[in-house]
Amino acid sequence: MIVLWILSALCLAYSVMLVLTSNFNMGNLLVWLLTAAVCGYTIWHKPLDAWFSHGVGRGVWWVLVVGTVLYALMLGFVVVSGYANTATGQEKVVVVLGAGLRKDRPSLLLRYRLDKALEFAQAHPDVLVITTGGQGRDEWVPEGQAMRKYLIEKGLDPDRVVAEEKSTSTEQNFAFARQILEERGIDPAQPIVYVTNAFHCYRGGQYARMAGFTDARALPAGIPLRSIPTCYLREVMAILYYWVFRSANFGPLRGMVGILSLNKRFFYR
Repeated sequence: MIVLWILSALCLAYSVMLVLTSNFNMGNLLVWLLTAAVCGYTIWHKPLDAWFSHGVGRGVWWVLVVGTVLYALMLGFVVVSGYANTATGQEKVVVVLGAGLRKDRPSLLLRYRLDKALEFAQAHPDVLVITTGGQGRDEWVPEGQAMRKYLIEKGLDPDRVVAEEKSTSTEQNFAFARQILEERGIDPAQPIVYVTNAFHCYRGGQYARMAGFTDARALPAGIPLRSIPTCYLREVMAILYYWVFRSANFGPLRGMVGILSLNKRFFYR
């Protein structure tokens, strides 16, 4: 019980932090639901244990156990897949996937991606960098533009950085990046590397192939410690959705893309 109370307190503190410092999204919702479940069981464990011990409650118990095990396995898949198809160093094009701005500056999550792309570009002076992302509801400029500015301020040659400024999803990031390459006479079949946070690498690779990049490899960036629970819990759901519908343009959530990120960005930097 001491462990349960400590776990409940930690979950509750983390949930409150998310309310105060982050935007509302599926990852936060999953954390809040987990917090409610842990706190609820901690407070009412005796009647719940009695109900779970027989009849319908016993069946519900096994459903929860199996569901928890499967979710844990999916989390393991997300962790491992982020490093399963990494860059070789021979790629000539770097596609940096967008991840949101704070007004006109890259968010902390996006800065991790940009710093990783910058590191690769500095080590390979002949690569072309494409920054991707359109302008969101609460963003002052298109993501691609702000990302390009960030890399140039960090010392990258402006001639090596091209901004894509129309996309609103990872799928479009790759589709419009391909258009830029074709306009420049660059064959999209050549090896490219895409930069995103490690948890997002699997889906990034799938969408790259959908856009026609047949030899796309990942350059996994890190992630802020406080964002690990929300990002990884959410990514499990995103992968399951992708496996069923293959695209964010299909399925029951196609009209909700971007809706869950409308509020509360007060202190998240």
